[in-house]
Parts: sequence; C-alpha cells; structure tokens
Amino acid sequence: MLDAIAKGTAAQDESVDLQAEFEASNIDEVMGKLDRELVGLKPIKTRIREIAALLLVDRLRRKFGLTSGAPTLHMNFTGNPGTGKTTVALRMAEILHRLGYVREGHMVAVTRDDLVGQYVGHTAPKTREVIKRAMGGVLFIDEAYYLYKPENERDYGQESIEILLQCMENNRDDLVVILAGYKNKMDRFFDSNPGMRSRIAHHLDFPDYGVCELKSIAEIMLAEQNYRLSEAAAKALEEYLPIRMRLPHFSNARSVRNGLDRARLRQANRLFASRDRVLTKTDLITIEESDIRGSRVFAEGKLEGEPETKAR
Repeated sequence: MLDAIAKGTAAQDESVDLQAEFEASNIDEVMGKLDRELVGLKPIKTRIREIAALLLVDRLRRKFGLTSGAPTLHMNFTGNPGTGKTTVALRMAEILHRLGYVREGHMVAVTRDDLVGQYVGHTAPKTREVIKRAMGGVLFIDEAYYLYKPENERDYGQESIEILLQCMENNRDDLVVILAGYKNKMDRFFDSNPGMRSRIAHHLDFPDYGVCELKSIAEIMLAEQNYRLSEAAAKALEEYLPIRMRLPHFSNARSVRNGLDRARLRQANRLFASRDRVLTKTDLITIEESDIRGSRVFAEGKLEGEPETKAR
C-alpha cells in the first residue's frame, strides 16, 4: 500500500520543460514566417498562437496519460478577398504538422467545382477524391457557401456537404477542414446547415486593411521583387490607395498587387523610352512618382478594365 502511494506521489512530481518542448516544435518559426508574410491582423495572429498553445499543452498532457479526446480543429475563416485567409491556412497546416496532429502538413485548396458533380453519381467520387488528397493535412474550401444552393432542386452540393460532415467527424485526428468566404454568406450557410456549424470549433474574422497597412504590404511586395519606391512615389501611393479602396471590386492585398504590376509596366515603358542613355541599377529598381500617377484611378477615379486582374 505504501509503495503504491509512493509511486503515485512520484508520478505527480514528474515534470516537463515547456520551453524546451516549444523550441523543439519550431512553432515560433512558423509564427515568425506569418508575421513576415502578413501585415497587421493582430487578432488573427493572437488566435493562431492560442490554438498552437492549446495543441502544445495537449501534447504534453498525453505524455502523462492525461487524455481528453482529440480537440476539434475545424475552422471558419471569414472576410473579404485579399485579407490573408489562404496564407493563414497554409501556416496553420504547418503548425498542426509540427505538433503531430496531422501526418503531412500540406494544404489542398478547392472550391465548389472541385467537389460537386454535374450529374447523378458524380459528386460522391469527386468529393471523396479531394478528401483523400487532403488527408494528413488541411482541406481549405474557399467560398464554401456555394456548396449549398437550395433554390436549385437538381443541385448536388448537399451530397458533398453530407460526405464532408461525415469525414470531419470520423477523421478529425488526421484532417482539418477550413471553410472560407464572406461573413454574411457564411452565416447564412451555417444557418441552413447546422450540422456543419456544430463541427466548426474556431471562427476567425479577417478585417480589411487600412491605408497604412496596405502601403506596408506594397513595400513588402516590391522588396520581394527587388523594387523600391522613390520618396515622391511613396507619397503618390498614399494618395492612390484611399481612392482605389472606394472603387468597385477592391480586394485588399490583391488589388495592391494588381496596382503594383501596372506600375511596374509603366516603369518598364518609361525606361524603354529612354533607351538612348545608359541605365543604372537604381534606375532598374526604382518606381517613380509618374509610374504611380499614371493610373486612371487618379485621372478619372476609375479602373482601366472591368476584371480585377486588369485593375490599375
């Protein structure tokens, strides 16, 4: 009897070095990568750290035999385009892999067209094939609300949803499903599919970026491609961004990238027009004020073309 009590006391006194476990997991490396890739989003990054902490502590508890069942990690990311949802999903897959919650840590990104068939008997194999590819990692379903179309009696989206629900429940120790889309549309989707809502543990709402954040994003994008803004160009960009934000089809970081692509095109045309002189490295890497102000956003307060990819 005394031996049993002594063994129990010794077990209670066992310890684990949390800092060492944290460093061994390399989670901090992933969070650092996320900080470098995405400007702002403090509430989102805080939530990701909280989830990582939960998973790390849960792993330590298992070492002591303190089982509590696999945590539900399926997520819902809401927000406008270009707010970083896909990037966060990628990093979440890395964290889950490093903590041993998924085997491979890859991410499979799909939309309705990848899951739903066009005739009877087509949807189930399509959905199961996507799930098979995603097993051991994260399945990211963008614009997930399009899976449910009650107005169309011949739509097969509900069949795909039912297969996903079963998989989310039975394979939650080796697959995390992340749904994404506009908040109001995702709210309606969950209202129509309560079974899906009950399986989502984490709801993260991605805010739009402000002007200062978008300018920082632009500078990071340019630096990654070995460009920089002149002082006058930087001021012109500060004027450009609020105007662009008021125009239709604004997509946060995506629209910034599109605008910079057009500025690079104007820079190349400007340099080509002056080919009678020798160009320096500074010439080649500098975006000047005229390259920014050449946009029709300034002259007419509108985009050059209708599609977002043509935005200036």
